[in-house]
Amino acid sequence: MTRTIQQLFDLTGKTALVTGGSRGLGLQMAHALGEAGAKIMLSSRKSSDLEEAAAELQAAGIDARWIAADCAQDSELARLADETLQCMGDVDILVNNAGAAWGAPAEDHPVEAWDKVMNLNVRGYFLLSQAIAKKSMIARRSGRIINVASIAGLGGNPEGMNTIAYNTSKGAVINFTRTLGAEWGKYNITVNAICPGFFPSRMTAGTLKAMGEDRLAAHAPLKRLGDDEDLKGLCLLYASDAGKHITGQWLAVDGGVSVVAGG
Repeated sequence: MTRTIQQLFDLTGKTALVTGGSRGLGLQMAHALGEAGAKIMLSSRKSSDLEEAAAELQAAGIDARWIAADCAQDSELARLADETLQCMGDVDILVNNAGAAWGAPAEDHPVEAWDKVMNLNVRGYFLLSQAIAKKSMIARRSGRIINVASIAGLGGNPEGMNTIAYNTSKGAVINFTRTLGAEWGKYNITVNAICPGFFPSRMTAGTLKAMGEDRLAAHAPLKRLGDDEDLKGLCLLYASDAGKHITGQWLAVDGGVSVVAGG
């Protein structure tokens, strides 16, 4: 019998691991998944931030726990996967969101900063996806992987925003998503990406101050930046059975910036 829309979006009984989940976009997505019924495991580097974020989710009636881990380190990623499975059981939904950026002109960009961005934004996504799939999703022939990319991965930047490593990493995440979605479809694992535009956050605070929130908002057809609700719907679509026939795709959540010249 065909399910209702409420049933298709229901995540009751599911478990989600959200990296970079202690604040900003990661915490917003954790709220979305938890509000739909999923149990949440949060991860980021700082225990204090995680404790505060988990308390916020718990106050909203969400079953939330946390593990501090550096997703740029291979051993930490392996530990995160193992401890999450030990604590929560099988992982149904993986949200790869932990990320870093670095601003510098391309001709002066430090190679150490390039490696830092790539290790977290690309290598980390791959290794955690691999670990969770091998230890939980493949054998069960079920899983949802959501990769947070960026509209920075779709092209160049406005003048004054020099983030070549970040843009390159997010372009890689988009093709990683396509390739993994194609390869793991046989296991009934969907892999999709979200490409946010500008959202106020700790990571974007410097850019927003330097370039001006009003100026950046003016470039968007919707004349606004993202807010603390704007990723919820797409995240839940990708994570739930409402999106079970979608894989290898990306969608920009940017107020239309990516579709207009000079955005």
